[in-house]
Amino acid sequence: MRIVITGGTGFLGTALVDRLRTAGHVASVLTRRPRKPGEVEWSPASPPAILARALDGAEAVINLAGASIAQRWTMKHKRELWESRVPLTRALVEAIRNTAPAPRTFISGSAVGIYGDRGDEELTEKSATGNGFLASLGEAWEKEALAATTHTRVVLVRTAIVLDRKGGALPQMALPFHFFAGGPIGSGRQYVSWIHRDDWTSMVAWALTNTAVTGPLNAAAPHPVTNREFTRTLGRVLRKPSVMPAPGFALRVVLGEMSSLILESQRMLPAKACDLGFRFSHPQLESALRTIYAS
Repeated sequence: MRIVITGGTGFLGTALVDRLRTAGHVASVLTRRPRKPGEVEWSPASPPAILARALDGAEAVINLAGASIAQRWTMKHKRELWESRVPLTRALVEAIRNTAPAPRTFISGSAVGIYGDRGDEELTEKSATGNGFLASLGEAWEKEALAATTHTRVVLVRTAIVLDRKGGALPQMALPFHFFAGGPIGSGRQYVSWIHRDDWTSMVAWALTNTAVTGPLNAAAPHPVTNREFTRTLGRVLRKPSVMPAPGFALRVVLGEMSSLILESQRMLPAKACDLGFRFSHPQLESALRTIYAS
């Protein structure tokens, strides 16, 4: 299958591209700064004809592009988060509509933040979206992607915290433990939805070829845990104490609005993936972490 990918040079994109190419797919990565074979220069400011040529003959498009949320949310950065997702997705959808034949599948990124702060409520793909900046961003992002449904199958991958030793959130989460300062954050009762990076790439590859998968898809392990349980488990795996709490008010002072990433609660369940037969290699947190730190 010939696949065109945006965001293919990032933490998740590189792992997905490797997996798809290993499986025999031809993956073309759209990027501002091409450096490797298979990478094509493109940005949202590029002429539409460049994107049209890139999509010509593609059987699928995967949209993972977007600025990192892991820095303080100034007004400038919030605009960057929005503009790196919503207009880019709109441009991709317009190109899909103008491609003949259109790609059969469009997989577009989204995130667990679309559900807002929901306490211990179990969240499936049928749950309502929430409130707050990330929820609003997620809704706008998904709305643009869904405009392609008249021409192709659309899958919206709502990604939880993706765990890997060398990238994503885990190295930052583990850092205090190495200084014997690890522990619960805020109340510790907020739920953390997570997924091993190998399961995330497996799920996206599975959705790519499984035509029964449409609309929102919760990309999370089937056993979310509270923050207190997460930090205890991480400390146990690292053989470090996990008793040093980080007060929520202090995080709000230091991180501002971005503190919602670790203080809000989303108990997201992969209901659709489980119903359609997806098999997790790492369904439990402790075994997932032990696999990660054994590598």
